[in-house]
Amino acid sequence: MSGPVVSSPHGPRPYRVDRVMLEVLLALVPGVIVMTWFFGWGTLINIALATLVAVAAEASIMLLRRRPVTPAIGDYSAVVTAVLFAISVPPTLPWWMTLLGMLFAIVLVKQLYGGLGYNPFNPAMAAYVFVLVSYPVAMTTWLAPDVLAEHPLSFAESLRLIFTGALPTGLEWDALSAATPLDEMRGKLDQGLRIEEIRQSPLWGDFGGRGWEWVANGFLLGGLYLLWRRIITWHIPAAMLLALMIAAGIFWLLDPETHPFPAFHLFSGAAILGAFFIATDPVSACTTKNGQLIFGASIGLLVFAIRTWGGYPDAVAFAVLLMNIAAPTIDHYTQPRVFGHAKDRADR
Repeated sequence: MSGPVVSSPHGPRPYRVDRVMLEVLLALVPGVIVMTWFFGWGTLINIALATLVAVAAEASIMLLRRRPVTPAIGDYSAVVTAVLFAISVPPTLPWWMTLLGMLFAIVLVKQLYGGLGYNPFNPAMAAYVFVLVSYPVAMTTWLAPDVLAEHPLSFAESLRLIFTGALPTGLEWDALSAATPLDEMRGKLDQGLRIEEIRQSPLWGDFGGRGWEWVANGFLLGGLYLLWRRIITWHIPAAMLLALMIAAGIFWLLDPETHPFPAFHLFSGAAILGAFFIATDPVSACTTKNGQLIFGASIGLLVFAIRTWGGYPDAVAFAVLLMNIAAPTIDHYTQPRVFGHAKDRADR
């Protein structure tokens, strides 16, 4: 008696795209909560706006391509892109810049190349760099963290500022904004100040900027969760952070008066977020284990080099995009030996 023939795989798929994306979103929660606590409601407003635009753009492109809409938006990849972009930009970024960033990420960086699985660059970081290069002032205007802010913005004030640009009555930008730790460190060093003099500012905490180091800890907690759930492996995060610390440590040992302690580089910018949530993008990163080590270490070295000698204090997005270009070549030269491969004659 004949029966139906079913092709492999015969077991359930443990790592479906939608499940992986939901795990990533869950892992982002601690960092988002800390960001909202220190930098106000604008973080959540940006996330909601970016998500709405990203999902709408994804659905529109799928309709234009005459492809099913539900699977495309049901894998939550557009939502992850939106959240990563929204937490990378200032919480008071004008709404139309968020809209431009999401259209650039979804339409040009992702769908133009064929959709999920075909994009050579990380969409969120490509959008971040696009908006940063186009509107540098808005992208570098951050609110002072809650512990230093004289007038923390309410939800209504944040909403009005994002959508109309109207500041609270009687306040100017100077009363609300503050330099990021990386901006502050870079600017003061260029003025000839020493590290000890710079760290006298109330902006500084134990390792990095006040508030900022707790944001990094929030994303570190989420990154450890992804490792525990085996959504990512340790290779890229460990290689990136270790390379960044080694490079920073060497220069700190050579001249501690002009190069900050290595932990500063980990807890003052997007290094932790980039190591666990951005560089580990399974589409645009390396796939071989040795390749991931090279990929992660190269990002760490580029981050240090751009922060120290480049034109942008926080360099994670630029470093990731540069290594996205190199990922296929790295994978090509780091392929593992095929199982059952015959030994060379000299080895016999």
